[in-house]
Amino acid sequence: MKKLSLWSVLCVAMIAWSSSAFSDTIKVGVLHSLSGTMAISETTLKDTVLMMVEEQNKAGGLLGKQLEAVVVDPASDWPLFAEKMRELVEVHKVDVIFGCWTSVSRKSVLPVVEELNGLLFYPVQYEGEESSKNVFYTGASPNQQAIPAVDYLMDGGVERWVLAGTDYVYPRTTNKILESYLKLKGVDEKDIMINYTPFSHSDWQTIVSDIKQFGSAGKKTAVVSTINGDANVPFYKELGNQGLSAEDIPVVAFSVGEEELSGIDTAPLVGHLAAWNYFQSAESEENDSFIEAWQAFIGNEDRVTNDPMEATYIGFKMWAEAVSKAGTTEVDKVRPAMYGLEVPNLTGGTAVMNTNHHLSKPVLIGEIQDDGQFEIVWSTDGEVKGDAWTDYLPESAVIVSDWADPAINCGNFNTETKKCSGQNY
Repeated sequence: MKKLSLWSVLCVAMIAWSSSAFSDTIKVGVLHSLSGTMAISETTLKDTVLMMVEEQNKAGGLLGKQLEAVVVDPASDWPLFAEKMRELVEVHKVDVIFGCWTSVSRKSVLPVVEELNGLLFYPVQYEGEESSKNVFYTGASPNQQAIPAVDYLMDGGVERWVLAGTDYVYPRTTNKILESYLKLKGVDEKDIMINYTPFSHSDWQTIVSDIKQFGSAGKKTAVVSTINGDANVPFYKELGNQGLSAEDIPVVAFSVGEEELSGIDTAPLVGHLAAWNYFQSAESEENDSFIEAWQAFIGNEDRVTNDPMEATYIGFKMWAEAVSKAGTTEVDKVRPAMYGLEVPNLTGGTAVMNTNHHLSKPVLIGEIQDDGQFEIVWSTDGEVKGDAWTDYLPESAVIVSDWADPAINCGNFNTETKKCSGQNY
C-alpha cells in the first residue's frame, strides 16, 4: 500500500514537471531605470526589449517556447541595481538580462551576475577596461567612439580641449584615456581642462562661463562631453544662453542622442556633434524597417531611435541566434555559441561578436540639425573591433581578452607575465 502511494506521488510529480517543462516561457530580464535621473535615457531601452520580445514571439518564440519579459526598476539607484539583478536571477529565474546604462550601475551588478552565472547584455558606450565572462558589451568601447571623435576634431584644427563629464567611473576613466592620448599627440597639459559635475547637475552658468574663457586663448577649442542623463538638458540650454555656437566651441558628446535632444530646443545647438555607432538618419533598409517597427510598437510616429537602441537590437538578435544554435538557454552553452556571430546592423553593415565579448562596429560622427536629428558628417570605412583594454594606458596596453582561446580563456591576460590577473574580468 505504501509502495502504491509513493508511486502515485511520483506520477503526480512527474506529470506536474512535464506540464511545467512544456508550458513554461523563456524569461528575459529587463534591468533599466524607469525613474530617477537616468529614466530619460533608459526607459526607451526597456521599451526596445519589450518590442524585441514581442517580435520574437510573433516569429514563433525560441526553442518552441514563448518569451516573457520580466521588468524591474532600479530607479537610478546604483546599489539597487545589484539587488534587482539578484532578484531577476534568483527569484524570477530569468535566462538572460538586458540592462544598465551607467558604468556605475554595471559595476554594481557585475559581482552578482558573475556569482550567479547569469548573462548580461550591456548596450551603452563605456570606458572599456573590462571583459567579464558573464557580460556581452554591445555598446562602444573608447576606440569605437572617444578616440575617433578626438581624431576628427584634431583633423579640424582643434588645439585646446575641455573634457567635461558626470562624476563617476565612465567619464573619469574615459577622460584618463583621452588625456593620455592627447598628450601622446603632443597636446600640452595647459591646453586640457577637465571638469566633473554630479548627476542631475542643473546650474551650468559658471562652468559654461569657464569654458568660454578657456576657449578665448586664441587656439581652436572643443568640448568632449561625457555628461550623462538629464544634466544634458540644462548644459545645452546654457550653451545657447551664453551664445556659444558650434563655430565658436564645438561640443562632441558621447551620451547625447536623438532621445535626449527630443526634449529641448535644438535651434541653438545646430552644428554641435555626437559620436556614436548609429544614428536614426542612417540610410539602410534595415534601419527603415526598425524605425517603422519601433514607431508602430510605441504608437507614436514622432518617437525617435538612437544608438543604445541599436546596440540592444543587435544584442537581442545575437542572443536569440545563439540560443537557437546551442539548443538551450543555459549560459555556459549560449556563451560560446555567441562567438563569431554576425547580424546585420542598422547602418547597412554587419555586427560581429568577438571573443573578447565586444562587437565590431562602424564609428559615425553626426552633426545636430534643427529638427533634433543628426547629419552624418564622417564615418569609418568599415567596422572597428572593440577593444576591451585600451592601448593608451601603459597598464592596460599589455592586457588582452579572449574567452575562446584555451591558452588564455580570461578577460585580462597579461602578455608580459603570461597570466590572467586581477578580478574575473
